[in-house]
Amino acid sequence: MTSPGQHTLDEITSQPYAWAEALEVGAGAGSALLELWQRVGGRSLLFTGCGSTHYLSLAAAALARRYGLPARGVPASEIWLGTDPAALEPANTILVAVSRSGETSETLRAVDAFRASGGAAIVAVTCYPERELAAQSNLVLGLPSAREVSIAQTRSFASMLLACQMAVGALAGDAGQSARLATLPELGRGLIGGIFDLMQQMGSDLSVERFFFLGSGPLYGLAAEAMLKMKEMSLTYSEAYHPLEFRHGPMSMADQSALVVGLIGDRAPAQEVAVLRDMRTLGARILPIADDDVSIGADPMALKLLSGLAEDDRTVLYLPPLQLLAYNRSLAKGLDPDRPRNLEAAVVLP
Repeated sequence: MTSPGQHTLDEITSQPYAWAEALEVGAGAGSALLELWQRVGGRSLLFTGCGSTHYLSLAAAALARRYGLPARGVPASEIWLGTDPAALEPANTILVAVSRSGETSETLRAVDAFRASGGAAIVAVTCYPERELAAQSNLVLGLPSAREVSIAQTRSFASMLLACQMAVGALAGDAGQSARLATLPELGRGLIGGIFDLMQQMGSDLSVERFFFLGSGPLYGLAAEAMLKMKEMSLTYSEAYHPLEFRHGPMSMADQSALVVGLIGDRAPAQEVAVLRDMRTLGARILPIADDDVSIGADPMALKLLSGLAEDDRTVLYLPPLQLLAYNRSLAKGLDPDRPRNLEAAVVLP
């Protein structure tokens, strides 16, 4: 019998090995993606998913836009139900449907709705390439090494994000992307070993009652995923915002019982760090996560990724600290992060 959270811990700490598969799969699919793009006269990308994979879609779409590719991330239900009409413009669009299980009902129905409206190009990103989503798609990025026993997505989220990132790079003609991202598995292994004690200390501090996760661009999708992990695993109040938006109302909740975690990027680090320091002045605890000292200054409570990579290339490295924070919070509250309350691995509707 495994101890509570053992599967989650194994999946978080082993994920750099699964990243290597995601990079290989993404690189191998580049030519087929370009063919599909050219066949439909591709002009835009529509990423979709549910829950974690919706937040992944937001991050992937933001990465695509930074390459100059028109892209949106939309919940699968919005496509299926037609509640976001702009999401159902199929001409010249590739729909990238992301689903760990390949069986999530809303995602399958979104694919059906996209096809019914004339959409002809569907790419599946999934850990189960033998299941229904893959069968309905023109191209499949299958990631079996990222499969999980636990309910909350950790390893799978990171691997599917990397596969989407590789797809975007291929469509944008980024010839150097594979070489740059090839360093991520080794960086991830070193990072997880170096931050484990800090994340255990911070996650176990039950005097923190509220968590706020801040991120811009692609990092907003990761902040939202961190919010979800904290809720799923530890049943703790958490929210996600763009950094400067936090001053517009939410900072009223910044006090000694709040931890504000900032995912610091490369484009406006001074302004993002300034928000965190303002919240510390109001009494909140802060945790900046950045790549180096230049981004965060001489702040004693900071986590440095030390990758040497640009923000868009190192995006996945922000995930292990956030996942470990939620995992340790769950254990500190006497919960089992492997089995979050009321949740199943996939939502299958009748």
